[in-house]
Amino acid sequence: MAETSGTTESGPGAGAGAGTGTAAGESGPGPRKSSWKYIGPGIVVAATGVGAGDLVATLVAGSKFGYTLMWAAVIGCLVKISLAEAVGRWHLATGRTLFDGWRTLGGWTTGYFAVYVVIWGFVYGATAMSSSALPIVALFPDGPGLKTWAIITGLIGLVFVWFNQYAVFEKVMTVLIGVMFVVVVYVAIRVVPDVGASFAGLLPVLPDGSLVYTLGLIGGVGGTITMAAYGYWVNAKGWSGPSWMKVMRIDNRVAYITTGIFVVAMLIVGAELLHSSQIALTKGDRGLIDLGVILEDRFGAGTAKLFLVGFFAASFSSLIGVWHGVSLMFADFVERIRAGRGDAGTEKADEGKAGSATVGRQERSVPFRAYLLWLTFPPMTLLWLDEPFGLVIGYGVLGAFFMPFLALTLIWLLNSSRTPREWRNGWLSNGMLGAAGLLFVVLCVQQVRDLPW
Repeated sequence: MAETSGTTESGPGAGAGAGTGTAAGESGPGPRKSSWKYIGPGIVVAATGVGAGDLVATLVAGSKFGYTLMWAAVIGCLVKISLAEAVGRWHLATGRTLFDGWRTLGGWTTGYFAVYVVIWGFVYGATAMSSSALPIVALFPDGPGLKTWAIITGLIGLVFVWFNQYAVFEKVMTVLIGVMFVVVVYVAIRVVPDVGASFAGLLPVLPDGSLVYTLGLIGGVGGTITMAAYGYWVNAKGWSGPSWMKVMRIDNRVAYITTGIFVVAMLIVGAELLHSSQIALTKGDRGLIDLGVILEDRFGAGTAKLFLVGFFAASFSSLIGVWHGVSLMFADFVERIRAGRGDAGTEKADEGKAGSATVGRQERSVPFRAYLLWLTFPPMTLLWLDEPFGLVIGYGVLGAFFMPFLALTLIWLLNSSRTPREWRNGWLSNGMLGAAGLLFVVLCVQQVRDLPW
């Protein structure tokens, strides 16, 4: 859709042609035509963003309200498409990384990210390792215990990301999301969904007590710091310059349509297996172990074990996705800080530009590997100790504020002269990002209120 000025609408529904216009950032040769073979970064961000906790949250929503909140899953999909499209458009249109853009907004962004990435990484590392270990313990109950398996999965993630660069990483993530997709959809089909009720669930309805679950479905599933990492994976794929814009948009839509199918499938499982039987799940990731037991009672050990394999794929893909994506962001963060101080060792010639060569160098950099170690070893102490009260509070507050921070800073960046005029936000992008920002502010307030003060 065209704006009155003749520039191309940059919203999630727009289809800008390859090779149109110029950008302030670096420009690389684009594809001759859009093709499915280019898809990759979107699959990575989808596999990373949907973890075991998201599956549990969706299951619980289905168990409490049946198919009633199906419409929220669809809206959530559109919100995530808008956010990720904006991240990718910034990287391609300007040739600069997202952190480079944040720095232009003032020193407060640097301070916020520095505190966030340290505390968040410490707590998330333990969470990801435990989540990946749970299905392994359920599959092999006579083997090592949860803590041992958690350490093993963390070390495997560390070694894998340390010695492999993006191309191999993407292939493994594609396999893991394929396993997730097949298993979740298969289980949803096995429980025999009520097609009429599922279509009725597309009508916006808010049952009593459903507001928090509705907001969670719209804003929570598939929405983490890894959405900000999407632009780094776009660059790692070798896409640079606006000629790749159309490919990026197709890639992004495929990612979040896939996420939407996951959410719908888990809602079906929750509605059919749990809602009708009034079965409650254990809080947290352990709720998926409960579901495995229910599946075994209903469909046999084979289906239950297959589900646990899918549970592992969801958890471990999130682990290695964060190990890679957030480490890239941290490496870029350190590089920009050092470049700003005139540090000669940071290859200042890059001048903030993003690209596959830069990402490849960052994957071998000291900051990248230092953050990998931070995600892996210090969090292991939390496997034995109760999480310190203050740390939990800090983690919860910072985590709640990140998605509003992302949405609102994207609006700021993509409506300013920092972005070439042709690729600035149109009314559709501004509307979607504004709605996302408002939604995440409400979620932020709710999350902070729910913290164990």
